[in-house]
Amino acid sequence: MTIESYLTDLESNPRDVRFAHLVRICQEFFGNPRMRGSHHIFKMPWPGDPRINLQEDARNRGKAKPYQVKQVITALRKLQEMQQGEGKGEASHAAE
Repeated sequence: MTIESYLTDLESNPRDVRFAHLVRICQEFFGNPRMRGSHHIFKMPWPGDPRINLQEDARNRGKAKPYQVKQVITALRKLQEMQQGEGKGEASHAAE
């Protein structure tokens, strides 16, 4: 799936995202997480925010916390912008 299709999926209902699904999405784009107890900490390809630190919602077993879903959406948008910027840079070099 593409970043855009995952964004559409996550944005459609951020309160009803399975934790395992969110972890798989992050692994696909950001690699395997560092594990600290119940936290899944992903290394970002940029310094600073947005950062991704996931922990399953204890109140809703199996679900991701909605604020963490929004962090993943923000990170995917930033990654998408970075990839589009790289594509523009390559196109301008090819024209030279």
